[in-house]
Amino acid sequence: MDALIWAGTILSVLGLLGLGYCIVAAMGAKRSGLDEAAMRARLQRLVAWNLGALALSSLGLVLVATGLFLS
Repeated sequence: MDALIWAGTILSVLGLLGLGYCIVAAMGAKRSGLDEAAMRARLQRLVAWNLGALALSSLGLVLVATGLFLS
């Protein structure tokens, strides 16, 4: 079950790094001074990345919890 815990930890960290990327990218988009349409398009792409990173992090936490429960 240690492998399950470590795999979950790695997935959680990757998800958190993805969330950090989304935050930095959104702040960069805000600072770039784009018009409304371009800003909306960029932020819509970031929403997809954000949801993916959140799902990855959540899956990692589920794996960690399952590994701890089974060990």
